[in-house]
Amino acid sequence: MSDLQTPLRPKRKKVLVDYLVQFRWIVVIFVVLPVSCFIYFKLFLGDVKSAMKSEKRRQKEHEENVKKVVNRLKQRDPKKDGLVCTARKPYIAVGMRNVDYKRARHFEVDLSAFRNIIEVDKERMVAKVEPLVNMGQITRYTVPMNLALAVVAELDDLTVGGLINGYGIEGSSHIYGLFSDTVVAMEVVLADGRVVRCTKDNEHSDLFYGIPWSQGTLGLLVSAEIKLIPIKEYMRLTYSPYRGTLKELAQAYADSFAPRDGDPSKVPDFVEGMIYTPTEAVHMTGRYASKEEAKKKGNVINSVGWWFKPWFYQHAQTALKRGEFVEYIPTREYYHRHTRCLYWEGKLILPFGDQWWFRWLLGWMMPPKVSLLKATQGEAIRNYYHEMHVIQDLLVPLYKVGEALEYCHREMEVYPIWLCPHRLFKLPVKMMVYPEPGFEHHHRQGDTSYAQMFTDIGVYYAPGPVFRGEEFNGAEAVRNLEEWLIQNHSFQPQYAVSELTEKNFWRMFDGSHYEHCRQKYGAVGTFMSVYYKSKKGKKTEKEVQDAEAEILEPAYAEEA
Repeated sequence: MSDLQTPLRPKRKKVLVDYLVQFRWIVVIFVVLPVSCFIYFKLFLGDVKSAMKSEKRRQKEHEENVKKVVNRLKQRDPKKDGLVCTARKPYIAVGMRNVDYKRARHFEVDLSAFRNIIEVDKERMVAKVEPLVNMGQITRYTVPMNLALAVVAELDDLTVGGLINGYGIEGSSHIYGLFSDTVVAMEVVLADGRVVRCTKDNEHSDLFYGIPWSQGTLGLLVSAEIKLIPIKEYMRLTYSPYRGTLKELAQAYADSFAPRDGDPSKVPDFVEGMIYTPTEAVHMTGRYASKEEAKKKGNVINSVGWWFKPWFYQHAQTALKRGEFVEYIPTREYYHRHTRCLYWEGKLILPFGDQWWFRWLLGWMMPPKVSLLKATQGEAIRNYYHEMHVIQDLLVPLYKVGEALEYCHREMEVYPIWLCPHRLFKLPVKMMVYPEPGFEHHHRQGDTSYAQMFTDIGVYYAPGPVFRGEEFNGAEAVRNLEEWLIQNHSFQPQYAVSELTEKNFWRMFDGSHYEHCRQKYGAVGTFMSVYYKSKKGKKTEKEVQDAEAEILEPAYAEEA
């Protein structure tokens, strides 16, 4: 383990913001949780009301709302008004990055009405939904039909629009790819007010491949048709503990879902891994199971969704003491297993939130809405989290996961770490995120002729040096991490705080097809560029004007 030695760091003196963060739980309990509950209940009632409407009425309302968006866009004066963005408040996003681009001059388009499930077509196995439909809403609607989206992102609040325009993943992504890979068609309002339907094989196929990872900078997504799959009532989940070096843990993780003999019958429906220490991990594999199977004598059913149940990551960790075990979890509760504790971020937000007495008394109020946490944190606490806290997802080729884990340990020492595999498909066009050229010739574990296997390494928590009271430069750590990703054909989802310069942004992502779509569909001068939208920090009026002018020679073409 000598290669995993972490650098010695000087001690750091505590300042006022350290105490504000330490006692922030007071604001969370007495303000954030009650308001979150009210908002969740209000949204739930709205979802119930929407579900009671006929599909014909929902479609009619959708068409009326699309007309309002078109009319709003036509009201914009390019010479006077700023770049187009949605009217959503800057802090309303599931991620640590505040939406800083909205602090500059901009032209708002209200999409708040687009939160209906328009249709579930059981013959085509497609769900047509609006962009603000979230994962909790869609599973509440489809799971009773024994149907689900092919990829259901874990947190209830994640929306369809964010998962398509940005990035989304789940334990089934080793089969179906990222969330955007399961989209069949998209309805998009373009800069000039035209409404187009794009699929992978119609006249707007280039836009279909351009929308993912574009962060809404090519047009306004107003509906999407998404692949459905048949499911069963329960998930048969196997918890398997492992001990060894980080590279050995990474290999055990790969073996859990990518059999070396290539036998497809050994591939589970769901898989994820959690690395708790540099030498301990629990990898979980799941298969759909019927109600009859789950209720057979001797089988254990665990309804993890109840508010008083142990947090899922802590429950899984018991396998390190118990050894391998199997249980059956109701499918919808399995989908949202990380919602209540926000993976393990809940432990930092409420240090005693995992205790039995809190779970019984106030666990029903969990989780706090991320948007409210951000709205109540203030600039000082926000900057503290940027420096002393890590929330990053690293999309890394499967064969490099061991190296990535060792790098994260040396530079950050963040545990637990989440592992979730996903396919990156070889497509007719080169998207912003793409597999390694020639990957199919290497025949590596998990790869096929049409897709390379990647893994999302989720690094969410306070780094070890912060817990030990040592100095830690979060911005520098993220910059170094981003350079490692660039050097290793890996990617950083832009929901997180990024330190990328424009030049490095286009070293990480390929912008050729994206820029083609920007020019063809008139996004230049109407929607800001994806780098500008993802850039950290406040935007100045000059930056807005520069973005509107849009230098035609893109940064990705520059040579070092």
